[in-house]
Amino acid sequence: MEAILERCAGLDVHQETVVACVLYGELDRKPKQEIRTFSTTTKGLLALYNWLNNWECTHVAMESTGVYWKPVWNIFEEQFTLILANARRIKNVPGRKTDVADAAWIAQLLL
Repeated sequence: MEAILERCAGLDVHQETVVACVLYGELDRKPKQEIRTFSTTTKGLLALYNWLNNWECTHVAMESTGVYWKPVWNIFEEQFTLILANARRIKNVPGRKTDVADAAWIAQLLL
């Protein structure tokens, strides 16, 4: 599959943490990735916002069970193009067992 975005992020959103994976690089090469975990406090979400801005991300996809995605969406909606993924559909992919792997997979789906 060919990449269509030079910089994007995948977020695995939980009640107390958000695991973020940024994929970046030239479209004709395999993307590089950076992964960090942030708290879901306002301070933590603003730190995540700034981190994604510093990476110059344009698109952010997130996966969340329940309503934990709503504060993230509210803070990010004016800056990024956002996609909320259906957790049940993307969880059906075998072999993804960690939050880090989930965030990387979500970013890869967006790329």
